[in-house]
Amino acid sequence: MRIIKRLYLFILQSFLPLFAMTFFIVLFIVLMQFLWKYIDDLVGKGLSFSLIAELFFYAAVTMVPMALPLAILLASLMTFGNFGEKFELTAMKASGISLLKAMSPLIVLISGIAVGAFFFQNNVLPHAQVKMWTLLFSMRQKSPELEIPEGVFYDQIPGYNLFVGEKNRDNGMLYDMMIYDVSRGGDNSTILLADSGRLAFTGDMRYLYLHLFTGEQFENLRDQKSIDKNVPFRREDFADKEVLIPFDANFNRLDEGGMRNQYVGKNIAELQNTIDSVGLRLDSTGYLYGGELKRSAFPLLNVQRSEGNTGLRFADGRSVAKDEAAAPDTVVVTPVKMDTLVAALNSNMREQMYDYALNISQRQTSDLQFKSMTVGEDKRTIRRHEIELIKKFTLSVACLVFFFIGAPLGAIIRKGGLGTPLVISVLLFLFYYIIDNTGYKMARDGRWPVWIGIWLSTFVLAPLGVYVTYKAMNDSAVFDGDRYKAFIRKIFGRKVERKVNYKEVIINDISVPEACGRLERLRETVLDFVERNKQRQSYVTYWTKGYSEEELADISRQLEGDVEYMTDCRNPLAVNKLMDYPVIRNLWLYHPASRRWVGKLCMWFVPVGLPLYAAGLRAQRNLKEELRKTAKVTTQILDLLTAPQP
Repeated sequence: MRIIKRLYLFILQSFLPLFAMTFFIVLFIVLMQFLWKYIDDLVGKGLSFSLIAELFFYAAVTMVPMALPLAILLASLMTFGNFGEKFELTAMKASGISLLKAMSPLIVLISGIAVGAFFFQNNVLPHAQVKMWTLLFSMRQKSPELEIPEGVFYDQIPGYNLFVGEKNRDNGMLYDMMIYDVSRGGDNSTILLADSGRLAFTGDMRYLYLHLFTGEQFENLRDQKSIDKNVPFRREDFADKEVLIPFDANFNRLDEGGMRNQYVGKNIAELQNTIDSVGLRLDSTGYLYGGELKRSAFPLLNVQRSEGNTGLRFADGRSVAKDEAAAPDTVVVTPVKMDTLVAALNSNMREQMYDYALNISQRQTSDLQFKSMTVGEDKRTIRRHEIELIKKFTLSVACLVFFFIGAPLGAIIRKGGLGTPLVISVLLFLFYYIIDNTGYKMARDGRWPVWIGIWLSTFVLAPLGVYVTYKAMNDSAVFDGDRYKAFIRKIFGRKVERKVNYKEVIINDISVPEACGRLERLRETVLDFVERNKQRQSYVTYWTKGYSEEELADISRQLEGDVEYMTDCRNPLAVNKLMDYPVIRNLWLYHPASRRWVGKLCMWFVPVGLPLYAAGLRAQRNLKEELRKTAKVTTQILDLLTAPQP
C-alpha cells in the first residue's frame, strides 16, 4: 500500500507541472488570437496600460473553457508518453499495476477539475464575460487619439474633414489649413481656410479648440435643397478666429446592466428563468396569432349553431341558413365560379377589385412578416439561452473526455516531450473545435435541436476515448506503423524483387524429370489463368466477382514451392534464373468485394467505385503481365534443364 501511495504521488508530481505549463501556454496562444481579432479596436486610442491589462485579464478568464481541455489532453499525453518512453509504464505493469490503476490518481484529479470547471462556468465566467464585453464596447466607442497627418484629409473627427499642409513639431503650429464642416450634409458644408493655426483640447477633454490666423470662412445662409440652383452664402475674412469642435476624447465606461441582461451574463437559474418566461410569451403569441389566422383565413372552422337551430353563424358574425333536408350539423355551401363573378363586372369595377385584393394581400403579407419576425426573435433568444445553459456542462465533460483520450494514447505511442504529443494534441483539438463550432452554428441558426448541436463534439469524441482506453489496457499496438504499411501493401501493393541464394553444398539433389513435370504444370496453370481472364472485366463484373482469390493463392503457393524445390538444383544457370520469377501477390484490388452486397454497394456509389475500378484494372493488367513472365521464365528454365550438359 505504501508503494501504491508513492506511485500515486509520483504520477501527480509528473502531471501537475506539465499541466500548469501547457495550460498557461495554450491560454497565452488563445489570448494572442483574441488580441489579433480586436487589435483594430484598441490601437490608436490612447488607452492606458491599466485598461489594456484589465481587458486582457477578463479575456484570459473567458478563454479558460477553450484552453483547459487542450491543456489536459496535452499534459496527459506527455505524462504517459514519458512513462512509456522511459519504460516506467512497463515497470508498473510488471509489478501488477494496471493502466487504469495507474490513471486512478489523475482520474480523481481531473474529476475535481471538471467539478470546478462547472462552478467556474456557472459563477465566475458570466461576471468575467460581462466585464470583458462591456470594457471592449467602451473601448470601441472611444474616439481615436488625435494625430493629424500632413498633406491628406483627416476624417476621424465626426462631422469634420481637416487638411493640414505642414506642421511645425517644435511649436505645434499648423500651416495651410482647410476645415470642412459637413455635420449638416455635404451640400450645406461650412468651409474655413487659414494660413496657420493651433489645435488643442479643452480642459474637460470634450472639445477641440482651434485658434486660426488669417483666413476666410464660407457658409450657406440657408439649407440647400436638391431643387435649388442658387443658394445665397456668406463670406467672412478674419485675422484671428477661435472654433470649438465637439470631440470627446475621454474614456467612458458603459453601464454593465445591459450586458448583464444578455445570455453571456447569466447563471443556470437566470438562464432557465429567461427560457421559461420567453417560452411562455412565445406560446401566448403563437396561440393569439393562430386564432387570428383561423378566424381570417379559415372561417368555416369557427362555425357555430345559431339560436333556434335554424341556421349557422360564423365567428365573425356572418350567418348561413341551413338546409332542412340536410344532416343536422351540415352546412350546405353552393360552389360559385369566381370567373363568372369577375366576368359580370365592368372593367372599372374589375380593376378596383384587383387593386383592393392586391392591397389586402400586401397588408396581410406585411402583417405576417412582422409577426414572423417577432416570433423568430423570441425563438433565437430561447436558442441562445439554451446554448449557454448546456455549455455550463460541456466543459466539465470535455475535460474528462480529453483525459481519457490523452492518457491511453500516451501509453500507446510511448513518446514524451513536446514533439509527437503536441502534433497529436493539436490535430485532435482541431478536429474537436471544427465539430464543436459546426454544431454550435447549426444549433444557433435553428437547423438542429440545441442539445444535438452542443453535445455533438462529445458524442463524437467520447467513443474515441472509450476505444483508445480499451486498446491501451489490452496493450494493443494501435499505432504500429508496420501494421499499417502491411495493410496498405495488401491493398495497393508494390513489386517485390525475388532473392534466391545459390547453395554451395547440396545434400538432396533434385530429380530433373520431376522438376520438369512441376514446371510444366506451373506453366500450364498460369497460362490457363491468363487465357480465361484475357478480356478486361466490366465494371459490374469487377465489383461482383473480380479474380478468384483461392486460385491466385494456389498459383502463388505452387510457384513458391517450385522455387524452393529448384534451389537444390546443381545447374547454377537455372538457379540464377529463379530470381527472374515475379512474386505473385494476392492484392485486395484483384478481388475488392469478398461479399456480394459490399461489391454492389461500392458499385452503386460511383464516386468511390469508378476510381477504384480504374486502379483495379491496372492492378489486374500488371498481374497478367507477371503471370506471362512466370510462364516465360519457366520455359527458359526447362530449356536449361533439358539441354545436354557439357
